[in-house]
Amino acid sequence: MTGAPAAASATGKVLLSVKNLQSWYGESHILHGVNLEVRQGEVVCLLGRNGAGKTTTLKSIMGVVRKREGSITRDGTETIKMPPERIAKLGIAFCPEERAIFSSLTVRENLMLPPKLRAGGMTVEEIFTLFPNLKERIGTSQGTKLSGGEQQMLAMGRILRTGADMLLLDEVTEGLAPVIIQQIGATIRKLKERGLTILLVEQNFRFASTVADRFYVMDHGVIVDGFNAADLEANMPKLHEYLGV
Repeated sequence: MTGAPAAASATGKVLLSVKNLQSWYGESHILHGVNLEVRQGEVVCLLGRNGAGKTTTLKSIMGVVRKREGSITRDGTETIKMPPERIAKLGIAFCPEERAIFSSLTVRENLMLPPKLRAGGMTVEEIFTLFPNLKERIGTSQGTKLSGGEQQMLAMGRILRTGADMLLLDEVTEGLAPVIIQQIGATIRKLKERGLTILLVEQNFRFASTVADRFYVMDHGVIVDGFNAADLEANMPKLHEYLGV
C-alpha cells in the first residue's frame, strides 16, 4: 500500500492530514511525497530505519523544515506556509530527540519557560503527577544534571504546559533504561486517556507495539506501508523485512 494511509482504527475526526509532503534540507530532497493521517485521540507510530525520513516528517509538520511543499492540515487548517510559532498556536507541540533542555535553568525554570499558547495546558502539579521523579528535583537541579530519563520527562512535561492537544514525539525512549521506558509508555497511555493525540517516531519497535493504535512504515522518504495494531501479528514478516526487527 505504498504512499497510502492505513485504515484508521479510531472513530474521531482527522486532526492531522499530510498529503504529498516534499521536504528539503538545502539541496537535499529528503521527503518524496509523504501521505499520512492521524485521527483525534490516536497514538500513531512512524517506524523505519535510520535515515528513512521519520524525524524530517515531524519537523516538517512543525514547520522547522522551511523548504517543504504539499499539504499539511491541522483540523482542516492548511499549515504548509506557516512558521513554527503559528503552528504551535494551533495546538501542535514537538518534543525533539535531543530534548533541548536548558542547562543553566532548574527543573521548574525549564518547565515554566514555554508560554501557554492555548487553554487546557497542564499545570506544574499535573506534570508532577505524571512524572513524580521531577518533583524531587524541582528547585535544585539544573537541567543537564538530570539523568537521561529525567531529562526526557522534563522535555515532555515542558510541552504539556503549552495547551497543545497534538504531540509530535521523536525517539522518546532513545538511550533510556528499561524501567524508564516503561514509565514513558505508561505516561503516553495516560495522555491518550486525557484525549491527547500523538504522532510518535520510534526505533524501539517493542515499545511502540505497547502504545500505538496504528503504524506507518517509512523508507527513503515515503510511506511504504501502514496497518492497525490489531493487524500487527499478521504484518510481522513484512516488518522484519522493513526494519530488521
